[in-house]
Amino acid sequence: MSFAVAKASSYVLVHAPDMILHNGTTCTLERKANPESEFLKQINDNLRKYEQVVSYPPNQVYIGNLRPEELKNFEMPWYDKKAEQKRYGKFGEIMPQDEFIGLMKISDAFDLVKLTKEFSQEVKDKLSNHKLISDVDLSKIKDGEDLEFIQKLINEQHAEPLYHLGKLVGCVKRAHEVDPNLNAHVIFENLVVKASGVLAVKHLLSNHNIDTLSIDYVIECSEEACGDMNQRGGGNFAKAIAETIGLNNATGSDTRGFCAGPAHALIKASALVKAGVYENIIVVGGGATAKLGMNAKDHIKKGIPVLEDVLGGFAVLITKNDGIHPIIRTDLVGRHTVGTGSSPQAVITSLITTPLDKGGLKITDVDIYSVEMQNPDVTKPAGAGDVPEANYKMIAALGVKRGELQRSDITSFVNKHGLPGWAPTQGHIPSGVPYIGFAIDDLTTGNLNKAMIVGKGSLFLARMTNLFDGVSFVMERNTGKVEEESISQDEIKKMIAEAMKKLASHLLSE
Repeated sequence: MSFAVAKASSYVLVHAPDMILHNGTTCTLERKANPESEFLKQINDNLRKYEQVVSYPPNQVYIGNLRPEELKNFEMPWYDKKAEQKRYGKFGEIMPQDEFIGLMKISDAFDLVKLTKEFSQEVKDKLSNHKLISDVDLSKIKDGEDLEFIQKLINEQHAEPLYHLGKLVGCVKRAHEVDPNLNAHVIFENLVVKASGVLAVKHLLSNHNIDTLSIDYVIECSEEACGDMNQRGGGNFAKAIAETIGLNNATGSDTRGFCAGPAHALIKASALVKAGVYENIIVVGGGATAKLGMNAKDHIKKGIPVLEDVLGGFAVLITKNDGIHPIIRTDLVGRHTVGTGSSPQAVITSLITTPLDKGGLKITDVDIYSVEMQNPDVTKPAGAGDVPEANYKMIAALGVKRGELQRSDITSFVNKHGLPGWAPTQGHIPSGVPYIGFAIDDLTTGNLNKAMIVGKGSLFLARMTNLFDGVSFVMERNTGKVEEESISQDEIKKMIAEAMKKLASHLLSE
């Protein structure tokens, strides 16, 4: 049976400055440990406005208004440079915080999000102008509550406050009095994942005129986990997102693999489609509030704005081969196995050269590698360096060792086969998948033939193992030839009819 194809994708960002202060782990832990710290006193003055976030060049790349290569036209650092200010792009949008809080309410199935009367009306009016928000969606935003009632929920029932521009506009209630997996903080995080996933899928469906009833399966691959005390992390974000959007013919499940989760999910989706289990699968990942402002201390020390101020989200549609869109070579999958080891050479070998060797390919046969595409504007001030560039140099060094490159070719290899990083440091969001939207174009209407998506994850964060993780796969230009099923539908019907005749004859003879 033919390989599956990546048919369409979407990418969304949500500006969330107040969530940095009240929900990001860096600020919340600092407030507990050192509530009078200089960092907490300074952070408000270092937050960007929505307009600055929209005009930030890497964000415009993420939603598809700029190509990744165009970042080279902006001298680093990029935080003080401006691109054209466009909320909407080819792939999605950059949503402001107040509208996203409204979307959280729309995504809330248990009436756990409470908004003030004033804010409810304001956000309902704003969202009524959003092309993806329906009247049914708007009907879920009720009249709202008195501020005193919301403050009582926060003070007496440990509800998680919701702020916009420093003003209390609502809260998220706990879903159980004693279950830590259903406390208000966890419910808040999970609703953020769900709402940002809903936004990404809405853009995917709308931008590509996809029939909601054509979707058979959804795989959600963010880093959060929903469940209660009896099945921590049991899920199911995927089905919850599908329900909110109205994917009535779909079922789904969640896949978790830390930062490598999206790559795992895309391989699984492609395999399921290739096997004929499902025809149309959406892989979706929502954003992580915990990672907002992760490196804020380093940014403020260096005198730059807090750049980790956006939630990320994406969605990819995987379908059966249509003869047009790039195929996903599930026979050329790289795996960081238990026995791989942790040395950089071993990791790159397992993820890059092992699958290429299987296909008789050299490192230089892949036109573009999409690795951990983290924005260096964020990581360099924090001491992590330029993560994509470091990955490309390791790939090139392995090419030199294999005799496929000269040492003098390393810089040119990085420039030709690599890309500058542009994705927010949301863990799973930058890990390989940000390029897929561009890859679909490059491998159809563009002049490229092969791309490799590389996802890596840190399994040791769970304290269950010292291992980390990684998987990769090759995307390839479609030849236009679609393999026919070995037995046609007409032949199958004929075989069934003949079998029924034989059965009837046998029964009559007895």
